[in-house]
Amino acid sequence: MPPADQAVERGPGEAGYRRVVLANTTAAVFMSALDGSIVLIAMPPIFRGIHLDPLAPGNVGYLLWMIMGYRLVQAVLVVALGRFGDIFGRVRIYNLGFAVFTAASVLLSFDPFDGGHGALWLIGWRVLQAVGGSMLTANSAAILTDAFPAERRGFALGVNQVAALAGQFVGLVAGGLLAVLDWRAVFWVNVPVGVFGTLWAYRRLRETSAPRRRPRPRVDWWGNVTFAIGLAAVLTAVTEGLQPYQGHAMGWTNPRVIGLLIGGVVLLVAFVGVERRHPEPMFSLGLFRSRAFTAGNLAGLAVSVARGGLQFMMIMWLQGIWLPLHGYDYDDTPLWAGIYLLPLTAGVLLAGPVSGYLSDRFGARGIATTGMAVFSASFVGLMVLPVMFSYWMFALLIAANGIGAGMFAAPNSSAIMGAVPAEQRGVASGMRATFQNSGTALSIGVFFSLMIAGLAATLPDALFDGLRAQGVSATVARHASSLPPVSSLFATVLGVNPVEHLLAPDGGLAAVPAAHRATVSGHGFFPRLLAGPFHHGLLIVFGVAAGLGLLAGLSSLLRGATPAAPGRSAVPAQAHAASPLSAADPFTAAGSTTSADVSTAAGSSTGTEGGAPVRPEGTGADRSG
Repeated sequence: MPPADQAVERGPGEAGYRRVVLANTTAAVFMSALDGSIVLIAMPPIFRGIHLDPLAPGNVGYLLWMIMGYRLVQAVLVVALGRFGDIFGRVRIYNLGFAVFTAASVLLSFDPFDGGHGALWLIGWRVLQAVGGSMLTANSAAILTDAFPAERRGFALGVNQVAALAGQFVGLVAGGLLAVLDWRAVFWVNVPVGVFGTLWAYRRLRETSAPRRRPRPRVDWWGNVTFAIGLAAVLTAVTEGLQPYQGHAMGWTNPRVIGLLIGGVVLLVAFVGVERRHPEPMFSLGLFRSRAFTAGNLAGLAVSVARGGLQFMMIMWLQGIWLPLHGYDYDDTPLWAGIYLLPLTAGVLLAGPVSGYLSDRFGARGIATTGMAVFSASFVGLMVLPVMFSYWMFALLIAANGIGAGMFAAPNSSAIMGAVPAEQRGVASGMRATFQNSGTALSIGVFFSLMIAGLAATLPDALFDGLRAQGVSATVARHASSLPPVSSLFATVLGVNPVEHLLAPDGGLAAVPAAHRATVSGHGFFPRLLAGPFHHGLLIVFGVAAGLGLLAGLSSLLRGATPAAPGRSAVPAQAHAASPLSAADPFTAAGSTTSADVSTAAGSSTGTEGGAPVRPEGTGADRSG
């Protein structure tokens, strides 16, 4: 048996171990993804609990870092932690990640401070939580790939990817429900799962990847530093760019933002130079010579950019316009927005495992490309919806969006992981996650900027005219309409009546004539003012998202069929037919070693460090021609 294929020994015992691996890693990535979105809906009670107004001048940064910090850290660290898994043991890093994530969850729920210090406590421990989540995310796909044979990986990675996608949307509902009990419950929910998962992982998981070379590969410290600081600088600039700066609606003219962008790009260019010269680089750039690996990651990046902004745009559409105009109180809109987005989660849950199973049989390219066609078509459908849509039409379109995303995620991940040599699966999994997390962070910056730019051009005049029509003095109306649109958008996300927030510096509703206060503070005044400018911004955002989906589909279509490594002969199909184990059971493998299994041998004829050509592993996920 080839050394790298020890994880795919045939028999009932190994089938049981695969179930353990799939269950544990699925719970881990679900928990990690859930925590990326659970605070989004729970932020109003969280900030009330620490007695901080996040919309007050100077406090918007706390709000942005609560939203973006977790994803930024994950985007920066997953490649390095994936490489550490390749060097020191994937299960070892993964298990440590479970423990770190759980410990951070405990510390988050015991915030001893109020105000800004309380917010910094939460942001700091969220960063540590993201470090633990990065350890889990970076190594889970590699552990699954080690444990499952090539002809079963699509199903396993499909379940895993669906858990990650579902976690993002389930977190919206869970955050709203748990925050009703206590804001600390948002963090408590991870503790029992984390404790059980950590003990289970330490007891049952074992290293099944190829034996590591002796002496152990050196850590590429310069590569780690240039990549981490460079990507962190770029994503930090995106976060800071959303904040108002010296009378501008956004901060893209801020010298600090410009400096971070330039410095980050320079460091990422330096990272490429370091990796080309280092004998044992953090990331072998030669992997990008594999068409399946490169096309899959580019497609994943495009989808993440399209999908990441979708979540926030939908929340603002529902919370800022649709729900208030249907009579929901602003305080209740965060929870109901999560509930009304459940068809999106259902679509992902339905399509993900099925597409993973089908990709094992028919190949990744056709299924993933079709998924992107459905994904893009759903955005076109959302573009033609009126602002006050009929919910069943909205539900069908977002369900289609989830189905398209689910159809793409599992086959694409399986194709990427099957295109790399066994000893580089950890860092390859980390790079895959980096493309996804960076895409999500970038999408928030790009789509928010597009929306804010559109609102800045139209909303102030609409708000000024609307307030004047309700008897508000010209001075107060002019001051309220001059405030940055970003504060109005975040007010809707936080479930705050935007008009009350805008008028707060001038005495709140006391600045409104008594005869008009009910109208101005009601459910319909601000949503009707916002609807026109916001819908114009939505058309741009959804149009860009549809284009990105088509780009991802084209990239997926061009991935090609991945050949087996030269010199490796395929095992006749009859060998599979002779297996006594049922092919219908995704946890049991065919009775003979496949060419894909042979190509993962630890001898590493499938790839070299430092940019040498990579001979990808042929997998069942890449059979489509």
